[in-house]
Amino acid sequence: MSDPAGRPLPANSPLKKATRIRLFNFSTPQMRAFHMSWFAFFLCFFAWFGLAPLMAVVREEMSLTPDQIGWLMIGSVSVTIVARLMIGWLCDRIGPRLCYTGLLILGSLPVMGVGFAEDFKTLLAFRVAIGAIGASFVITQYHTSVMFASNVVGTANATTAGWGNLGGGVTQFVMPFVMTSVFMGAFGFSDYWGWRASMFLAGAVCFLTGVAYYFLTQDAPEGNLRELRAAGKLPPASSTNGTFVEACRDLRVWTLFVIYGACFGVELTINNIAALHFADNYGMGLKAAGLAAAAFGLMNLFARSLGGHIGDVLGGKNGLRGRVLWLFAALFAEGLALMLFSQMSALALAIPALILFSLFTQMSEGATFSVVPFINKKCLGSVAGIVGAGGNAGAVAAAFLFKTETAWWSTGLLILGGIVTCVSFLAFAVRFAPETEAAARREFEQARGEGARRELVGGLAPSPA
Repeated sequence: MSDPAGRPLPANSPLKKATRIRLFNFSTPQMRAFHMSWFAFFLCFFAWFGLAPLMAVVREEMSLTPDQIGWLMIGSVSVTIVARLMIGWLCDRIGPRLCYTGLLILGSLPVMGVGFAEDFKTLLAFRVAIGAIGASFVITQYHTSVMFASNVVGTANATTAGWGNLGGGVTQFVMPFVMTSVFMGAFGFSDYWGWRASMFLAGAVCFLTGVAYYFLTQDAPEGNLRELRAAGKLPPASSTNGTFVEACRDLRVWTLFVIYGACFGVELTINNIAALHFADNYGMGLKAAGLAAAAFGLMNLFARSLGGHIGDVLGGKNGLRGRVLWLFAALFAEGLALMLFSQMSALALAIPALILFSLFTQMSEGATFSVVPFINKKCLGSVAGIVGAGGNAGAVAAAFLFKTETAWWSTGLLILGGIVTCVSFLAFAVRFAPETEAAARREFEQARGEGARRELVGGLAPSPA
């Protein structure tokens, strides 16, 4: 590949990245990574929260107390903090392809194993282990960040993450359907075996997807990290040894850590409590409560993509500062919408308020990861891992608000909304040096110009999403 003047491009040139997104193109490594990464994350998210819409049945079978349910919520998201920190550094070292393959295959084991839980202790142990697959988010963001140029990287990151997060909404109504209509209805399973078989099926699909990821993707536009390093096109793996420490020393990384906790952490919390909230506070059945809860997660179909796309647009007009200002606005609106939802006493008002709250929550997530790729490109995986871990840290902190009777949850949501509103002002602490702003501007214009040139000559130029 050459630049617009006909000169050969270096191996790390941003122009080798895709400058557009063509959804129905599966022939390029960029778009295969795009589709495989969101689908893998979707399945991980589906399995991660597959037990949440079935908790009404599990609670009755095991006689779980509100305090025990609270610990299950905390356990499901706590181990992900450590997993995300580790997986980010591992992506820098061995690449996203091997990371995703290993995570899907190993992560499928506790998903299937949860069906063997007989009491609270074993259920909690499996629930904690399942949380490791939440690290899949970091791999997804890493893979699309190295495959797409700066003019569309926010949109690519947000779309793959948003469609992956969609699994948290889909599982709210699919898992009850699989349990009641497939395993109990068609196969005659009891409640006892119905929810267990449903979780085993979810784990088996994750395992098969891990195998597919190995054969269908590659680490970067030019190939896999091992081959590129062997050819001298990339620094050796040992060069990543100090990247995690370097990322930890950047205050902006920890600021985004807190900000992501205020949006993705809130989403994880709602995924855990929504079905029980609607069942207990609005008197809804298992399937109906699952459908109501799904309204929150299903907004990921477009809301997170919209947040990332707006970040790209404002980044093109106002530079990196434009991306940061958009992050503040989206997060501030999320906090106000959450407080509104917390005060809804009628179901007819609660559902629209939930959808509005979900819209701004997921746009905030997309806005966050339209900023992340520009913090420090030398340690992209470590930065993504730390910020991603912030989402789970926020979920763990929020879960302590709901370790009590569900009648108090509305007050807990009101408090959480106030916290999110205050956290939004931290976005102004994310600043970039003038030379970084100038470099980002040049890279953006270069990528946009390359995208137009490829379209003109009929080369690889995915069209807008």
